[in-house]
Amino acid sequence: MRLLMLGGTGFVGSAIVAEGVRRGWTVTMVNRGLHGDTPPGVHRLRGDRTVPGGLAALAGGGWDVVVDTWDGAPHAVRDAATLLRSAGHYAYVSSGSVYAPPVLPGVGEESPVVVASADDIRDDDYARCKAGGELAATEVFGERALLVRAGLILGPGEDIGRLPWWLRRVARGGDVLAPGPTDLPVQYVDVRDLAAFTLDRVAEGVGGAFNVISRPGHTTMGGLLAEAVAATGGDARLRWTDPEVILAAGIAPWNDLPIWIPPGHEYRWLQERGVEKAYAAGLACRPVAETVGDTWRWLDRVGAVPPRAGRPVRSTVGLDLAREAALLATHHPA
Repeated sequence: MRLLMLGGTGFVGSAIVAEGVRRGWTVTMVNRGLHGDTPPGVHRLRGDRTVPGGLAALAGGGWDVVVDTWDGAPHAVRDAATLLRSAGHYAYVSSGSVYAPPVLPGVGEESPVVVASADDIRDDDYARCKAGGELAATEVFGERALLVRAGLILGPGEDIGRLPWWLRRVARGGDVLAPGPTDLPVQYVDVRDLAAFTLDRVAEGVGGAFNVISRPGHTTMGGLLAEAVAATGGDARLRWTDPEVILAAGIAPWNDLPIWIPPGHEYRWLQERGVEKAYAAGLACRPVAETVGDTWRWLDRVGAVPPRAGRPVRSTVGLDLAREAALLATHHPA
């Protein structure tokens, strides 16, 4: 198989490139050449999809599979797909954020998505950009377009810093604010499992939309943090705290305490999506211990969360230690 990866130096793109190489595929990636290295065995082309004619190097390439993770203005997906319409399959890595509110737990692929346009030149609304990208890929490739609606993505190479924040905090040791309940289901996908699902489906010629994320409760907050303690080998003491106490202190789910979305929260559906279609198609998700352990070993090796390749810097995730200490002193005094 001849794989073209648009980008290829970011979190998801790098995992897809690595998976293609592992399978023995012929892998080409195209980007501006400003970020990351070219993995052994991969051919790198220079191109900038944001300028007219910026992908001219791709003309006549003859690829079997194109994978696109773009999260900017949808017209860039439309233009790339149009240029590459002779390819066999086009996989667009989208997001569960495309679902139109109000979104109910268990949301499936048939649910309505936000209003968007494949011609949109704006990039100021993530959900609309991803929905527009889906439209663009489908308008050009039809049933040959695979729409991978990812959820929370974890694993080695993460460039947001959610799981790395927990690992660093647990490795620091001492009392750690652990957001309850301990049995709160956590739904996510390891980036390597997302990559394998994507390439498996395009190799089979499968199109359409899939919620690519583990089953709800693949692990729990208790299970995730217990694995973080085990992986880092520190002396951290998890101080489990009721959601009401945490929220009353002004501590924000997801941003201050990454991954955690408490029961009853308006965005709880992000970790309670329907995944029957993806699992029936072959999605397989590795154990949480493997994701956490491999992420710690990678983070320990590289030293810091990498910047997002070619995209604006995101705000830092994770709770300020002083705020954590204040809450612990009040509710978990020594």
